[in-house]
Parts: sequence; structure tokens; C-alpha cells
Amino acid sequence: MKRKIKIIGFLIALNFCAFCQENIIRKYIFINKKNESRIDSLLKIMTLEEKIGQMTQLNAPTLQTGPVMESTSSKEFELLIKKDKVGSILNVWGVSNTKRLQEIAVMETRLGIPLLFGLDVIHGYETTFPIPLAESASWDLQAIKQSARISAIEASSAGIHWTFAPMVDIARDPRWGRIAEGAGEDVYLGCEIAKARVEGFQGSLSKEDELISCVKHFVGYSNTEAGKDYNTTDMSERALRETYLPPFKACIDAGAGSLMSAFNELNGVPASGNKYTLDQVLRKEWGYMGFVVSDWKSITEMINHGAAEDESEAAELAINAGVDMEMVSRSY
Repeated sequence: MKRKIKIIGFLIALNFCAFCQENIIRKYIFINKKNESRIDSLLKIMTLEEKIGQMTQLNAPTLQTGPVMESTSSKEFELLIKKDKVGSILNVWGVSNTKRLQEIAVMETRLGIPLLFGLDVIHGYETTFPIPLAESASWDLQAIKQSARISAIEASSAGIHWTFAPMVDIARDPRWGRIAEGAGEDVYLGCEIAKARVEGFQGSLSKEDELISCVKHFVGYSNTEAGKDYNTTDMSERALRETYLPPFKACIDAGAGSLMSAFNELNGVPASGNKYTLDQVLRKEWGYMGFVVSDWKSITEMINHGAAEDESEAAELAINAGVDMEMVSRSY
């Protein structure tokens, strides 16, 4: 758990420049000794509740981009920030809004840890580019990389640190409703475009106009039965390894800072509580050093899948599998 907390604390405590390090060793990002020392010092004075707060991402009261849930009032929202119960926020944008909330986090909390702001910057921020599927049809990797670069410049200028992109699911069932967000059905093209998008969003992660990328959805989300979102996925090990995992590996090799766990079941085990994919493959085989965030309420969705009896059990499954931050729901 300490390693997981340290990754999250590192990202947020250094205010989105968390991965802004000079050394990308063997294509994986490591924490240099200076910043690691700062994090260790912070961890020594943090309570368990404060650490869990850094593993919690809440949705802003103004916008719902997933299954509708009861909104948190602006007053309650700000109170949670003041109590160090929030590490990240999604769906807040604009300098005045991000600045106001950031001032609360930095100046009105015990720890003064800045917030990490995330947003679905999928095909542009101010400038609107073609949808990812249309861009992929061009096979123009430089143009795709440049569109991500422009998106990062624009979004970061409004206080955004983190984009929930690229979506790298290989999609071969036209009934699945999220094909537009990816690069289509070809594994080779999907890997090349995935890499280009990560490089475009992140650059070297040494400048303020670069975004942390979040590669999604890990894994098998696009192959759900009958193309139904949130459904179950049944596939062989060969299909998983040859078709659905390679684009994720390409992003990790390109230095992707974060990854998002999926809604679906994979061979009977929900992706957000799947030790095989999140721990065995991602951490042990690939040596991934970034962090994993759940999809919108995907941890509590494990109750609907029948894998957990309640939110407490769902949280336990997700944490033990390797999900470092929970999006929207509050089971952690």
C-alpha cells in the first residue's frame, strides 16, 4: 500500500509536475531521490484518512459524464477539499474555477497538497479536431501527435493537469457504442496511434503546457458480449495477448503516466478488481511504474457484476488488485 500511496502522493504533492523528471530510464518513469525524500517526509505526518483522501477523485457538482449519481453541493464539495478528503477532481475547467479550488486545497488544508484536475480532453479543448476514429483513418501519425499536443497546450492553460485519453481499445464489434473514441480494429495501427497520442499529450512532462495521459480502458472493454457497455467479456489468453493488450503496452513503453481500469468483466472477473491483468501483467510482467485510476464508479459496479456484496468489499477487491485512485464513487 505504501508504494501505491507514494505514487499518488508524488503526483499530487508536486502539483501535476509529479512526473516532470529528467530521467526516463528504460522507458519507465522513476522518482528521483530529491522528490522521493519530499514525499517520504509528507507521508510521515499524514493520517491514514488523509492518505485515502489522496486516492479519491470526485466529480464536480456541475457536470455528469457517467451514470447519473446524486450530486454533491458546492458547499459540501469545498468542505471535503478542506478536510483533505479529495486528491483529484474531474470535470472542472477554466482558470477561475481551478484556481479557486486549488487555493482551498493549498491554503486552507492541514497538508497543503494541491489538487490534480482531470478532464476528458478527447479530440480537442478549445480547438476541435476530428474524432479519434476519423483521425486514425488518415494514418498520419505526425498530425495525430500534433492534435494531442495542441489539446494539451490549450487544456493546461485552463488549469487541467490530466486527460483521460487515449482510448486504445481495439474495437471490432460495430454494436459497441464507443468505437468513435479509438483507432479502430487494427492492432498495428492502434499501437502506433496510441504511442503518438501519449507523446503528443505528455511530451517530456517537463513543461507546464503538457498533460498526464490516462490510457483506457484496461482491458477487454471493447469486446463485451453483444457490444453492450459494462457487460462481460469472454476471450482466450491468445486473443488477450495478441489483440487487446498490445496498444496498452505501446503506451506504457511511450511513458504513459496513468492507466484507467475498465467496467467490464474479463472471463468472470471485473476489470477493476482483476489481479491477473492489473498486478500480474501490468506490474509484474510490464514493470509499470505509473498509477491506475478506476473508471466512473467502476469499483462499485463490481456489486452489479456479483463480485462484491457491498462497497466495502468492492473497495477491498480494487485496492488489492492495484487500483490506486477511485473515480467518483466513495467506497475507498
